[in-house]
Amino acid sequence: MKKNIIFVVNPISGDLDKSDLIEAVQEFAATNHFDLEVYETIGGSDEKEIQSLYNQYLPERIIVAGGDGTIKMVAEAMEQFDVIIGILPAGSANGLSVDLNLPTTIEENLKIAFLHHYIEMDMICINGKKSIHLSDIGLNADLVKNYEASNLRGFWGYALQAYTTLVDSNEPFVATITANKKTVEHTARMIVIANSQKYGTGVTINPNGATNDGKFELVILKNLDLLLIGKIITGNMPIDTDDVVIISTDKATIETDYPVSFQIDGEYCGAQTSLEIHILHKQLKIAIP
Repeated sequence: MKKNIIFVVNPISGDLDKSDLIEAVQEFAATNHFDLEVYETIGGSDEKEIQSLYNQYLPERIIVAGGDGTIKMVAEAMEQFDVIIGILPAGSANGLSVDLNLPTTIEENLKIAFLHHYIEMDMICINGKKSIHLSDIGLNADLVKNYEASNLRGFWGYALQAYTTLVDSNEPFVATITANKKTVEHTARMIVIANSQKYGTGVTINPNGATNDGKFELVILKNLDLLLIGKIITGNMPIDTDDVVIISTDKATIETDYPVSFQIDGEYCGAQTSLEIHILHKQLKIAIP
């Protein structure tokens, strides 16, 4: 008996042509006796369309080709359903697949997405929005905003915006953080709300993070001079320094003294002065190696 699979592909993620990828997925499904339904995202009504397809086909798995934003959208669409999500990394930000140690070749990823076992992964709820990977307030969110507004894509586009963002950066903000029944105040350049360990660039920002432990970490970067940025980028995240404070918790609030740029999973969400955060434990099933 054939089993149903829905394949959700974001045709514009990562500025990559997806026709070869779609062909490879169709071939793999046919060879392994799956019935495949392909859905290309259009923005706006995608969640409803995917829910409707789920109800029609009752698939065993949903395979997603896109970046963190596409995976998050499918995870939100499937919130009420019991289905395994397989990932084929194909975005400009593939942070979650880096964190899950997914391989780089399409052949290996197809086997994992269609056939392998899964983990039950947490999500984070921030001001009512879901995050599957890394969100932050401060300097990196400024960078995401500038990158979204620029025309230059890829590594050099990112590098140029990183330089511009640092040069033009605002004063540090004062954050009042309540977590674990304590309230603390920190002057910060950036606070990361982390469900996992690494950005899509491979940079480790939260060395002790786990995606399924019922907790998230607030990584408070008090001072972002070039030396600290250099250490983070080269993978030597300094956790024994006064410049970095890490709080592990299952719920928290952050209040800032002025509106600060905020992003969720690589998507800019405006400037905020208040964040309400809590964990959603074992919220989705993700296929892993």
